[in-house]
Amino acid sequence: MATMAAPSSAPKVVDLNIQLMCPDCKVVPPNISEEFSSGDLVCADCGLVLGDRIVDTRSEWRTFANDEGDDPSRVGSAANPLLNGPQLDTVISQRDGGSGTARELNRTHGRVTAVKGERNLLQAYKDISAMCDAIGLPKLIVDIAKQLFKRVEDEKMLKGKPNESIIAACIFIACRQEGVPRTFKEICTLTQVPKKEIGRCFKALNIAFHETKVQTMTSEDLMARFCSNLNLPMEVQKAAVDLTKKAKEVGTLAGKSPVSIAAACIYMSCNLFSQARSTKDISVVCGVSEVTIKNAYKHLYAERAKLVNEKLTAKRIEALPPP
Repeated sequence: MATMAAPSSAPKVVDLNIQLMCPDCKVVPPNISEEFSSGDLVCADCGLVLGDRIVDTRSEWRTFANDEGDDPSRVGSAANPLLNGPQLDTVISQRDGGSGTARELNRTHGRVTAVKGERNLLQAYKDISAMCDAIGLPKLIVDIAKQLFKRVEDEKMLKGKPNESIIAACIFIACRQEGVPRTFKEICTLTQVPKKEIGRCFKALNIAFHETKVQTMTSEDLMARFCSNLNLPMEVQKAAVDLTKKAKEVGTLAGKSPVSIAAACIYMSCNLFSQARSTKDISVVCGVSEVTIKNAYKHLYAERAKLVNEKLTAKRIEALPPP
């Protein structure tokens, strides 16, 4: 009785590689070259054309700059959404072998073709980038501040105001929007614009940007940065945040500015954890006077039993220095 063999479970391997060979030479491996100029496949041994209309898959980039590096781009830079117009201007190169003629031609051409509005925008963008870099703000805030400034210029919201005041207000609003707020005093120090002028521009833009959510600055937002600048451990920062929240619930520091509340809570938290930080050190970092810190600390000290967390021992509460 004949028995049938069980079918093999191993899958069959099919070679999908197509190998082109010259029918005249029949050399393995074949010596075939691609002529991209004519789009043909030609046998390099006998010259027989094996295929035509071959698609060139290489990069189509070309460069005509002999002395400006190896940049293969021939389409120009990407359009800048912060500038107006088609942005298809021709620019004279500044490199000419060291004679300096091309540099002068470049400057002259720039002065002739530059639009006054674009020139002002470019200068404002440079100032925004330099100011934000000076205090370590991320690029996202730089871009938002530039967009706000361009919108102000296009819609003529603050006509007659100096650019310095508008730039300061745009940076302040951009910081608020992204949750990394800076105080008015920090922006004043950065931009050399008076606080009242920044406040006027900020109020006007806040009303104009009614669809844009501008977050209100709180003491908790400033706490992490201030404690980091004072080199305080994490437990001190957490205790300061808890003090701030308890003070708001009890109403101990009602009417005080967020910066004053943050400075007083940091000072009290440092004393609770035996971290030697004087009012002068905290004043320099937070940007408020020592008198303001001491006055706010008086109110905290009077309500210390309600504000200090129960986990802390009574000895720490008793160790608080009197105002």
